[in-house]
Amino acid sequence: MARLLFGLGIVVVIFTVYAIVDCAMFDRSRIRGIGRVWWILVILLVPVIGGVLWFLVGRGRKGRPPRRAQRTVAPDDDADFLRGLDRDAAQEERIRRLEEELADLDDRTDQPDLPTDHPDHPEHSERRRDDDGDTPPSSRPNA
Repeated sequence: MARLLFGLGIVVVIFTVYAIVDCAMFDRSRIRGIGRVWWILVILLVPVIGGVLWFLVGRGRKGRPPRRAQRTVAPDDDADFLRGLDRDAAQEERIRRLEEELADLDDRTDQPDLPTDHPDHPEHSERRRDDDGDTPPSSRPNA
């Protein structure tokens, strides 16, 4: 019986030392719950249960980084954000050109189809007479 207790004591000491070393060497950003120093104190003060708690609760998973470890990136350093700006600028330019084309089409359709000899046709606008019946200065012959 003494041998069994001695063997169990050795296993507990080895497990406790392994848990303390693991806690001390573990990546700080992946430690969950309490801080590293507190985990070491828990492992030392409650040898078996503290070590089991460390391995079950304190060690963060490798696949999923904890929220504290996520690094925020400034917008001017984020490549996805900058690509989005280029796309937005190109899209705004396309929209501006389409709006100009639509405005030109509206201007064309607002003007009635007038025969070229009609007095309101744009070609005859220079030949229009003002209120006095005189020709405008731009169409008077230079004498």
